[in-house]
Amino acid sequence: MQENYRILGIGENASDEEVEQAYKTLKAKYREERFMEGEVGNAAAKKLTQVETAYAEIKSAREQTKNAETHDYDFSEVEECLKNDNIAAAQEKLDNYNDRNAEWHYLQSVVFYKKNWTNESKKQLEIAMNMDPTNKKYSTAYTKLKEKIEFTEKQFKSGNADFGNQQPAGEKQMGGDACGSMMNFCTTLCCMDMLCSCCCR
Repeated sequence: MQENYRILGIGENASDEEVEQAYKTLKAKYREERFMEGEVGNAAAKKLTQVETAYAEIKSAREQTKNAETHDYDFSEVEECLKNDNIAAAQEKLDNYNDRNAEWHYLQSVVFYKKNWTNESKKQLEIAMNMDPTNKKYSTAYTKLKEKIEFTEKQFKSGNADFGNQQPAGEKQMGGDACGSMMNFCTTLCCMDMLCSCCCR
């Protein structure tokens, strides 16, 4: 990217207006010179291509930065749907997001978990952790989910599986009375941890 700014003859801290001005000035210069005879014309044509490419890449990079800074990842409506066990509505709202960050994948894992799709839920949590490796909420939920999957597998192998009801000792049910009584369900990490750590209804 630094090379693109060098081609336009400006610094990386140049304003958008300065980028535009440098581009227009060089574009006008080389568009005229490219019709000159000999090597001068050929060199101008190459320079014009470089200027066009540099300008396009700078504009694209700046636009992406602006979008990342201004994009509002508000998942409160999704969390409210999950709180009320409205899984279909939660999924519909998640599907409307084009930019899917780590929290999106975490909430998608919750939706899958509430459907008893534990393997799919586990995959979504893995994606969330890869995108945000330091997030303790994701790693805690992942550990608890793995414990539940391993517990279910052991129960199945022993012939004692009671799908939908069996869960490790001390594990609370997702979306149960404990979550329902919490006023700040969608805004506290503790409750969101519970959302993925307990059994679906």
